[in-house]
Amino acid sequence: MLSEFDLIKEYFQRPHHATRAALGIGDDCALIAPTPGMQTAISSDMLVEGRHFFAGEDPLRLGHKALAVNLSDLAAMGARPVGFTLALALPEANRAWLQGFSQGLFALADAFNIELIGGDTTKGPLNICITVFGELRPGQALRRSAARAGDDIWISGTLGDARLALAGYRLELPQPLEAADQRAAAVRMHTPTPRVELGVLLAEQGLAHAAIDISDGLIGDLGHILKLSKVGATLNVDALPAGDVLATQGIGLRRAYTAAGGDDYELCFTAPIASREAILAVADSVGTQVTRVGSITAESGLRLIDANGAALDLKLSSFDHFTS
Repeated sequence: MLSEFDLIKEYFQRPHHATRAALGIGDDCALIAPTPGMQTAISSDMLVEGRHFFAGEDPLRLGHKALAVNLSDLAAMGARPVGFTLALALPEANRAWLQGFSQGLFALADAFNIELIGGDTTKGPLNICITVFGELRPGQALRRSAARAGDDIWISGTLGDARLALAGYRLELPQPLEAADQRAAAVRMHTPTPRVELGVLLAEQGLAHAAIDISDGLIGDLGHILKLSKVGATLNVDALPAGDVLATQGIGLRRAYTAAGGDDYELCFTAPIASREAILAVADSVGTQVTRVGSITAESGLRLIDANGAALDLKLSSFDHFTS
């Protein structure tokens, strides 16, 4: 039977290869050497079995998603990832589960050249909490409070396939998805892509004002920007870029799941009109689609319109951990 420290050594302690952590796993604290003149960005996200993922979820995909949702927060601030910690509660020390989880976790970590520098393990209901560390120059952060009237509203990637996959699993759809479509949509649900490169370049080049990652649904997440920036917005719901599978569905489902679906982990950001060409060039350089979907207004409130500019009265709400 694996002990706590055997578990850590076998599945989570790797040869020290990065240069940012002066001291990693094995002591009471990790030590990070900050880059002179840079600020540290820190974010934590918790994934709880039965709340954020189904019981029996594939551990490799779960390892990827646990880190991806945290990297998405850094992307929204425009911070470059440096390292992360992992707090993990497990019902049992199952070798097959640990092998898959650590493989998915470290595959994504290696893609961004960051290392696991510490954390904790204990026995209990399956619960995964990652804290990620990044860095950026003072004054470059893409804060939620920085949107300005006249800004364009942009979306990276596509929206809605993750919510469509969840609806398929829950048998909520009028017509079940074909098996291939369910699998394709589920890729977005289980293995989101954090838009780190895009966020970093938007911040470093001063192209955007405010940003947020879309985790709970666009309407709710954009609402955080509007509230903190003390502005309003007009959002063209029909311009929202639907995922490949959702794009084949009816207009009602497309509108609902792109506007309020959640679990997309794309970026919503605001930027001045003068940045349009530069934003398209930056997005192209990192291979990420971006779409203009509305504008920030001085008048408060969020106004939803269709492709013809007509007002839409959609009864939509984003995910909330205590009311959903």
